[in-house]
Amino acid sequence: MQEENIINCIMKKNDNSLNFKLGSHEYVELKNLLKLMDLVNSGGEAKYIIKEGGIYVNGEEELRPGKKLRAGDTVTFDNHTIIIEA
Repeated sequence: MQEENIINCIMKKNDNSLNFKLGSHEYVELKNLLKLMDLVNSGGEAKYIIKEGGIYVNGEEELRPGKKLRAGDTVTFDNHTIIIEA
């Protein structure tokens, strides 16, 4: 899935909880989510941060940059919670 083809809508719920809408897409990869949410500056930075640990998907630490996130998944990173929506 190419990043520029992702249709998304980011809505702030409170100071550290965000929603990410997939639009017509089935999933978004973890590394792309971090870039799209402006939580990292580049794909390389995203890969490095993910592999270093400290990012949680549905409460479990995730070390795979290419992890496919689907509606209903929750990502926790750097005091932010991102909820993936259809």
